[in-house]
Amino acid sequence: MIKDLLYYGNPGLRKKCTKVNEINSAVKQIAQDLIDTVLQKDGAGLAAPQIGYFVRMFVSRYDNGADPEGWPILCPPKIYINPILSNPSERKDTRGEGCLSIPGVYEQVTRPWQIHVQAIDLEGKISTEVASGWRARNIMHENDHINGVLYIDRIDPRKRKKIDPALRALKKKYSL
Repeated sequence: MIKDLLYYGNPGLRKKCTKVNEINSAVKQIAQDLIDTVLQKDGAGLAAPQIGYFVRMFVSRYDNGADPEGWPILCPPKIYINPILSNPSERKDTRGEGCLSIPGVYEQVTRPWQIHVQAIDLEGKISTEVASGWRARNIMHENDHINGVLYIDRIDPRKRKKIDPALRALKKKYSL
């Protein structure tokens, strides 16, 4: 089911999410809600707290690699449950990021180029992967959400100060 998004200023976006203890019908429904909503919003990814579920789960739609112009390649949505990120590469990459919960605000964010990810799938199986480029960026962005961190927390404080008026306007527009 397509869910409403939580927007910047909603305290739910700052919550550290709880671990999923079992794959049951409720967890599968959250996963379906994430997939339905990210597809409807045409997002790169979406974390459970962005739609009001405070569990450690997100969906990503970026594949490893890029198209000939350097833009991300979309792939079918993949659910990550209780993700553990490790082994960030020393190589860094700075690119523009945005967020469905912070519409209209885009800033340059530096993140590792590559990351290892371990997560549980909807069958309860643990999988591991090495994500790079856009996929790694998206996974780190969504993983930040389940830890109550927003991408704007990772930008230079001077740039953050410049976008404060836009953030205040969003907070006012979407206030509870």
